Amino acid sequence: MQPASVPKIFTQCDLVLKLSVTLAANKNAIDPVVQGVMSVVRQIKCVDGREDAVELALNEALANAVVHGAGSDPSKIIECDVACDESGGMLIVVRDPGKGFDPGSLPNPIVGENVYCSHGRGIFLINQLMDEVKFLKNGTEIHMIKR
Repeated sequence: MQPASVPKIFTQCDLVLKLSVTLAANKNAIDPVVQGVMSVVRQIKCVDGREDAVELALNEALANAVVHGAGSDPSKIIECDVACDESGGMLIVVRDPGKGFDPGSLPNPIVGENVYCSHGRGIFLINQLMDEVKFLKNGTEIHMIKR
């Protein structure tokens, strides 16, 4: 696996944590990865006091990658890179092997009939929980930053 692309605010010399994890595209693989990552994040106080927001965003991003990006096909692999810097900022990158999507085409889950849908809130939640969210590589890669 190639190293995570690290935005300018996350320079190599300032990192206190850099993790790379892969998981099979299986819903049952999500929670152990999230719990493992968050255990390390909590231990080093990477985003002290903001862990719950990061945990939920990570869970949603991985679930989207597994279900939508990889079609819940356990033969496909999801990649997750995590970096924390000395200033208490955190970058999470999740990549899936899917065809991608246009995040701008997603309906707003809090408007009209969408409120009653049983799905479609993951990206909305991620955007609410994280300070910066970007989709790259045609939507197959999400970059989430918490400062």
